[in-house]
Amino acid sequence: MIVYVVQRVLLTGLMLFGLICITFTVSNVAPSDPAALAAGPDATRDMVETVRREYGLDKPIWEQFVRYVSDLARGDFGRSIVSTRAVGTELAQYFPATFELVALAMGLGVLVGVPLGMLSAVYKNRPFDHLVRVFAVSGVALPAFWFGLVLQLTFAAQLELLPTSGRLDIASPPPPPVTRMFLVDSLLAGDWQTFADAFAHAILPAIVLSFPCLASILRVNRAEMVEVLSADYIVAARAHGVSPWRIVAVHALRNAMLPTLAMIGLRYGWMLGSTVLVETVFDWPGIGLYAVSSAIAGDFKPVMGVTLLIGLNFMIANLVVDLLYGWLDPRLRAAQ
Repeated sequence: MIVYVVQRVLLTGLMLFGLICITFTVSNVAPSDPAALAAGPDATRDMVETVRREYGLDKPIWEQFVRYVSDLARGDFGRSIVSTRAVGTELAQYFPATFELVALAMGLGVLVGVPLGMLSAVYKNRPFDHLVRVFAVSGVALPAFWFGLVLQLTFAAQLELLPTSGRLDIASPPPPPVTRMFLVDSLLAGDWQTFADAFAHAILPAIVLSFPCLASILRVNRAEMVEVLSADYIVAARAHGVSPWRIVAVHALRNAMLPTLAMIGLRYGWMLGSTVLVETVFDWPGIGLYAVSSAIAGDFKPVMGVTLLIGLNFMIANLVVDLLYGWLDPRLRAAQ
């Protein structure tokens, strides 16, 4: 298991280095001048040259790459043109809101998708199975921005049950910033009113973000459960009188969860990228909305910082999935 973990960690480090190379290439080989982008649209020629020297863009390309990597190793993502603040500081401010939303959406997708996929396989080709498959296809097909607007019009504008946007009401002060995730911080502070307010604001964007994830997990889990339930060891367990629900929930589900874990890891990375649309629709102050506003303003460094942060989280999620694979399937450890 130790060899398996070391191999996966080294592979993740190699992929991270590849992502750094790609972002460096995009920022320096793109048709536009990176110094002009960093200086802003209204900068004069002298200002652009000053920025070029300040960022080391007048140096040879290999020196620029070494400086780029060393800056990233120190957590330095550059400085925003609009706010003049360090991009790393702003990412630390906005990322907890995105992570809170993605975690809530992922939890909803797993808690609903896995049981529905399991039940759909148990009741294969029955009315319940057909209904669940229609639900799964709808989840993959519905555009996130359209679904979000429909939920806003229905539950916020017409029924007035939930708020339309933001993380808290305007009159509600945020909880003491421990993790910057309002749900967690309000629980730590014992502030149940703020927790209820933050949860109400997070319901609609979490549903929109989780719907495609839920549908994909459901479909993969159903397909694997159908295959596993016809395996010889399941037939033998039934012949020995093992409880049907123990067969499904213990013996079959563990093997069916291996491909489902891979889908969960992929969907986690996909949801981080999808927050751009969802956060824009619901005015959720996370890295998605931060990236959109920076791109509109021509602020290049924050966009690259968001790209690196999403890529790093995607790799960490896949590393965790690989380690869970090795824990659930001893054959992978034995192959090392």
